Amino acid sequence: MNYAMIRYVLSWVARVEAALLVLPLVIAAIYGEWQVMPVYAGVIIFCLAIGFLTAKKPKNTEIYAKDGFAAVALLWIVLSVFGALPFVFTGEIPFFVDALFEIVSGFTTTGSSILNNVEALSHASLFWRSFSHWNGGMGVLVFILMFIPVKTGSQMNLMRAESPGPDVSKFVPRVRGTAKILYRIYLAMTLAEIVLLLVTGMPWFDAVCISFGTAGTGGFAVLNSGLSSYSAIQQWIVTFAMIAFGVNFSFYFLLLHRKRKAAFRMQEVQFYFLIIIGAVAFITAQLLWQSGFHGGLGQFEQTLRAAAFQVGSIITTTGFSTVDFNVWPSASKWVLVLLMFIGACAGSTGGGIKVSRVVILAKSIKKELIVLAHPRTVRKVMFDGQVVPHEVLRSINVFMASYLIIFGASVFLISLDGFSLETNFTAVAATLNNIGPGLDAVGPTANFSAYSPLSKIILIFDMLAGRLEIFPMLMLFMPATWRRNG
Repeated sequence: MNYAMIRYVLSWVARVEAALLVLPLVIAAIYGEWQVMPVYAGVIIFCLAIGFLTAKKPKNTEIYAKDGFAAVALLWIVLSVFGALPFVFTGEIPFFVDALFEIVSGFTTTGSSILNNVEALSHASLFWRSFSHWNGGMGVLVFILMFIPVKTGSQMNLMRAESPGPDVSKFVPRVRGTAKILYRIYLAMTLAEIVLLLVTGMPWFDAVCISFGTAGTGGFAVLNSGLSSYSAIQQWIVTFAMIAFGVNFSFYFLLLHRKRKAAFRMQEVQFYFLIIIGAVAFITAQLLWQSGFHGGLGQFEQTLRAAAFQVGSIITTTGFSTVDFNVWPSASKWVLVLLMFIGACAGSTGGGIKVSRVVILAKSIKKELIVLAHPRTVRKVMFDGQVVPHEVLRSINVFMASYLIIFGASVFLISLDGFSLETNFTAVAATLNNIGPGLDAVGPTANFSAYSPLSKIILIFDMLAGRLEIFPMLMLFMPATWRRNG
């Protein structure tokens, strides 16, 4: 472990967080929230002090693979601890574990909340919650790598450990160039959504916060009613935006470079849209069948919009809601639960297991069944026209085993609080997959405030593990991680 280099990376995190906190401070000034301005200013000064006091650049700037995993996990923990301070010191979320839960949910783009009354927060804190989604969506470290002066190999080890974005090899050989491409696409899509929402008459503060939540596939709303009080056209805009941000960013990169055939041949994107279309069709049909379908085209549009919005919200792990899907028929609810696990595309801002992993696992099962039936047959798992290497299959299997162990252990531990199995199961599914709402007592009209501090800490771990795809968080518990290199 290169401790000096880890400290140096974390010093950059503190300085970047200080810069990020300037925007909510500006929002507080715009809305005349003088009582919260000193708090945000004080946290900015604190972060800057920590950042510059630990900013000495070490002689050895090498970050090895294990260092990269540990640095990324520590980065997100430090980012969250500092990010929770404004909530605590303003008194808006006075208990530190609750404040940490809220900001971890923001940075990991989960959207689960402990707040009973969102509208009681200041505009500055509402903005900070949503802005944390936007920063966490593409990855804070991806942003930092555009500036931090470390070796190219070290940058790669850091980026691979954190980024939910595309495989860097598909872009350009320089990590800084990759980071700039990612953020240009990300920023352009965010601005496009903001403009569309403004054109339809949404207040500018709501439009910005909702777009931040959509882009990061986070799900923090600024109203207690979620997005149900917005117009139909605004809900459709958010629906399409959520689905767009759940697409593998390699798709957009290929389109920008006029490689349309290669873009539309991406199997993950094809399966992603097929799953969405199938789920929307099923839920729409069941809701119409249950209601008797007596309302004509108006009822059809309303039902289709509700189904499309919730399917887009859940599969992309955004977590916004326009209806209480907790009262939907069981089959429709469990379609949403399945989508929680599938998640969005790899290389997107979405969470979950990822469509590519699910497709490769399905193809692996099919291959094994064929080999069992025909032992002399030689079969390979193909994806996007290429043979999937054994190392990739092994990593997917290890990921799934780790995922299931963490999932089962988390459900057991939080069940000590006495909630129903449906509540606990979907609470872990919502946090480990970075979704937001679950079912029953943690449904779209409820929150996570009733859980004990211990359960909240477990769910905080789940949110971080889900966002970082498990391994960086597990590396913190490996003694070998903390041995000095050399």
